[in-house]
Formats: sequence, structure tokens, C-alpha cells
Amino acid sequence: MQTFVRVVEAGSFSAVAKESGGTQSGVSKQVAALERELGAKLLARTTRSLALTEEGERYFEQARRLIAEIAEAEAALDSGHQQLKGWLRVASSVGFGRLKLMPLVQSFLAKHPEVKIDLRLSDGYIDLVESGIDVGARIGDLADSSLVARRVGMSSREVLAHRQYLRNLPKGIEPPRSPEDLAMLNCIVYTGAKMRNAWHFVAGPGAPEPVGTERRVMVAGDLQTDSSEVVRAAVLAGMGVCYTPTWLFEREIASGEVLRLMPDWSRPSPIHLISPQERRHSAKVRAFVDHVGTAFATCTQSPQDVETGSGRSTE
Repeated sequence: MQTFVRVVEAGSFSAVAKESGGTQSGVSKQVAALERELGAKLLARTTRSLALTEEGERYFEQARRLIAEIAEAEAALDSGHQQLKGWLRVASSVGFGRLKLMPLVQSFLAKHPEVKIDLRLSDGYIDLVESGIDVGARIGDLADSSLVARRVGMSSREVLAHRQYLRNLPKGIEPPRSPEDLAMLNCIVYTGAKMRNAWHFVAGPGAPEPVGTERRVMVAGDLQTDSSEVVRAAVLAGMGVCYTPTWLFEREIASGEVLRLMPDWSRPSPIHLISPQERRHSAKVRAFVDHVGTAFATCTQSPQDVETGSGRSTE
């Protein structure tokens, strides 16, 4: 049953074989054995694709719920006390996963020695259901959907630059004081965000405009990338300015190596942990989300579950 559910979610026998360390033929045989036991055809197979039959569609939804419930029931059977155990699959962008989640993964595993974490880092969009992810981290406002999201904190997107880049500015060019000044600078564009080179700012208390005033400016530069790690490396190499969440350079900002250029023009971004509907009652998921939420002191209100977020950030 578990194999069948993962085949449907992943869309292929080979993907499930790869993640389980088995073979494609072995996965296919398991699904075929399930079909024989049920006396029903669950999957319509072709050389290029898989599709659920009508019976398969009905069975898939029920099987997925049962698997989640069984896992939780087994986790609770330890002398009457809930003992978290088994795999927890967590997905995040590369920079956020490395800088913010990894220390919390380490402390969570120390607290729950029977749990194992599969941490998958990618700056591209990851479909939680298709990839079998239990918890995904997303920065920014989320588009509406049936996924369950919990806001665990807030971050601030600001314009940042290394001291060396500012020292090397041509004569007559000053560090920016307003969004329009960015036209004179080499801007490192992160293409993984929806805004790309259309940078959106909101005036804060110290800005010359009324608080909440929004500005959108087009920027340009000689480097764009879909990797937050490349953005980080380029800024530290003094190649230009970036517009990114400040946590990407937390230590460098604290040391003065990287400077916040327009702190009164920024954009607040919520930090969400999202899960598929069927994982909302998972003890492991809730424990991990609580662990992360407790560590993020920047959260402006108590974490709460809401049905929202396709997993795609609207930024």
C-alpha cells in the first residue's frame, strides 16, 4: 500500500525505486501484488506514463489517509507514551535550509533520537505531495490552496552590499538612499523570486514617504541567478548589491562586513512551514513545526494553522 501511494505521488516506478534503494521491477511487482490481492486494476500503465484507474483513484485517497493514521498509531505505542520515530521529510530553499534549518534539525534530532530527517534543499519549486514531503519551508506570502500552513516567523527583505563594493563605487556615485537610486548600481538579480528585477519596497518609519508607501523599481546588473547561494557568494565577493532576506547575511551584517543600505525601505516576508492535509495530525510534523517556531523569536504572533499556501511564494 505504501509503495502504491508513493508511485502515484511520484508519478513513476523508477522514482520510488531510487528513493527506497530498490529496483524498478521490484516496485512494479509490489504494485502488481497489491492489485492481485484487491482483485482490481489500480494503475493504467504505458511506456511513458502512469494513470490511476477509476478504482485506483478511490483506493489511493483512502490508502494515503490510512498510511498516515497507522504511522501515528505506531508512534504512540511506547509504554503508553508518544515516542516520535521514523523518517521526516523536510524541504527548503538552499540558503534557508543551510543557515536557519540545519541548526534546528540538529537540535531536533538530539531531542528525538528515534527520528530520522531527510532534508531536501532546492531553490526551485518542490511539489510537497508529489515528492512525499512532510514539511516544507516557504518565505513570503503564499497563494491559496488546500495545504496547511503555519507561520513561524517573519523576515525582512532589504538591500545589502559588501563594504568592498561600496568602497569601489565610481566617483560621484553614492550608496542608495531611495529605491530610485538603485538604477546607478550593479544589482544582483535573484530569478527564483517572482519579482525578479522588479524590486518592490515598502516605506518604513524612517523613510521620507508615509509609512506603508509602496515603490516598485526596475533594476539591472551583470549577474542574475536562480541560486540564493550564488547571490550570497557574489555579494561577499563585492560584485554588487542584492535585495534579499537579511537572514542570508545575518553574521556578516552583525560583524559589519555587509551593510544594510536602505533599512527604511524594505519588505516584510512571513516564514511559513507547510504540510499536505493528510500530514496535519502527524505528531512528528507538529513537533518539528513547534520546535522551529519556538526558535524563531521574530514571529509577531502565536503560530497558528491555516488552510492556505500552494507551496509557491507570491514573491
